[in-house]
Amino acid sequence: MAQSNLPPSKRNPRQWRLLDIVTAGFFVLLFLFFVLVFTPLGDSLATSGRQTLLLSNSDPRQRHRLIAAIEAGDQRTIEACPPDAVDHMPCEDPRLNSHLSREMNYYRERHCPRPEVTPLCLIPPPEGYKIPVHWPESLHKIWHSNMPHDKIADRKGHQGWMKREGQHFIFPGGGTMFPDGAVQYIEKLGQYIPIKGGILRTALDMGCGVASFGGYLLAQDILTLSFAPRDSHKSQIQFALERGITAMVAMLGTRRLPFPAFAFDLVHCSRCLIPFTAYNATYFIEVDRLLRPSGYLVISGPPVQWPKQDKEWSDLQAVAKSLCYELIAVDGNTVIWKKPVGNSCMPNQNEFGLELCDASEDPSSAWYFKLKKCVSNTDSVKGDYAVGRIHKWPARLTAAPPRATIIKNSADVFEADSRRWVRRVAYYKNSLNLKLGTPAVRNVMDMNAFFGGFAAALASDPVWVMNVVPARKPYTLDLIFDRGLIGVYHDWCEPFSTYPRSYDLIHVASIESLIKDPASGNNRCNIVDLLVELDRMLRPEGTVVVRDRPDVIKKVAHVANAVRWKPTVHVQEPESHGGEKILVATKRLWTL
Repeated sequence: MAQSNLPPSKRNPRQWRLLDIVTAGFFVLLFLFFVLVFTPLGDSLATSGRQTLLLSNSDPRQRHRLIAAIEAGDQRTIEACPPDAVDHMPCEDPRLNSHLSREMNYYRERHCPRPEVTPLCLIPPPEGYKIPVHWPESLHKIWHSNMPHDKIADRKGHQGWMKREGQHFIFPGGGTMFPDGAVQYIEKLGQYIPIKGGILRTALDMGCGVASFGGYLLAQDILTLSFAPRDSHKSQIQFALERGITAMVAMLGTRRLPFPAFAFDLVHCSRCLIPFTAYNATYFIEVDRLLRPSGYLVISGPPVQWPKQDKEWSDLQAVAKSLCYELIAVDGNTVIWKKPVGNSCMPNQNEFGLELCDASEDPSSAWYFKLKKCVSNTDSVKGDYAVGRIHKWPARLTAAPPRATIIKNSADVFEADSRRWVRRVAYYKNSLNLKLGTPAVRNVMDMNAFFGGFAAALASDPVWVMNVVPARKPYTLDLIFDRGLIGVYHDWCEPFSTYPRSYDLIHVASIESLIKDPASGNNRCNIVDLLVELDRMLRPEGTVVVRDRPDVIKKVAHVANAVRWKPTVHVQEPESHGGEKILVATKRLWTL
């Protein structure tokens, strides 16, 4: 008791140290609270923790047993992923890729985890998810609750990208280089290039933002494939897809983009910040590979007549000149070039040392294919496919593709395939009661596209179709682009580069062929993982259509129940041969 009356300097030193520690601990905890709640570090740590939780759900042995049981027909239901996995993309996971090399943005490209360490769970929708706004209204507004990410609206609202209004995000149609709207910007481009009249059909928009440029080009019957990486803006491609605009996640880094050579009539960059002249002009060379002869390259923004970027602008002009691109116009910060026809320009003397690739090399090889430092040789690809020589749209759709000569009896095969898919799609609509042709279906994927016949048969519907040509099958994607359609290469033993809930309808013929090794006939992966990936890509209340042999359809039906779909099995259309069956499944709108 006497001690309590001592002056502070005479108190027990041990008691004083204990009070110091408690007080210091309190202030440390208070500091950490403010750091975690009010700074980006807190967001980063939270994201890392959520991803760790997601990955910890995968036990390889338990995973293998579950897959075997589902394939054997056991009544199992795959569990939901954690709530914070609502936007998970397995191959574009910043936490997993952050330790990779920064050189040429390698760490921002596709890097897929091994299947055995990938969680076998179903991505849930975000809280408050609603069935998306239908096209064409979705071009202008979407539900905020479907992707409640305000970062772009906060940072880019003044540039007309998007803004929050009540329960919706509103899209005025602007962009960084066209804050007054894409329509006005497209009209300006139309002064120099043939926007109207069907001469241009396929376009590539690099670093597209929320894809308003591609969205408004649709009014001119120009189909734009927009891409951007998963970056600090996080959800730009997700917003584009929710709006009903053709888009995918991709990065121009160390590999070729997953498209064939000479596919696009127009390549566009609006402040995409791609260093075209870096690495000995490697990125410009990749753009040249993708651009059709007599096609147009439009770059808007830096370095085009940009302050303090005189050298970069000079280098960009020098590369274009060395490839004999015709300068059409420099209008403010926008430059337009036209690509020449043929290889007459190469080889020539240029400061970049650019040389022509060997004619024996296939410039359309583009699945995990490293960027080349040589210019793609147009002589290596047969056919008259230059802009202005290829059929105008819509005649391109039904005319035999110029590059179809790679297939024996190509004209007959093409005609037969086109007739087959017109018949099949009519059966889908009339007898299977699919929602094709209604406002409920906008974003469509064909997982095994071949000539793009399924997409061509939907040309009059208010849809766009992502035509996927499997990487281990014949390269027919260039024929699809020659028809005025779009698509990508992909290996279906890996996840696709898109956000969850991207597509209203997914179609696949011969699903088992997507997972088999063509040489050995053995499965490289399993049907359970494939359908879990389809479930990730599919919007709630969306539809999956699978055509295959009856025994395969039986397996798919077992897995469909495990992923919480409602499957029904139908006979094929009466005019068809081969004894296929058709599974139609609807994804339920379920919540955690």
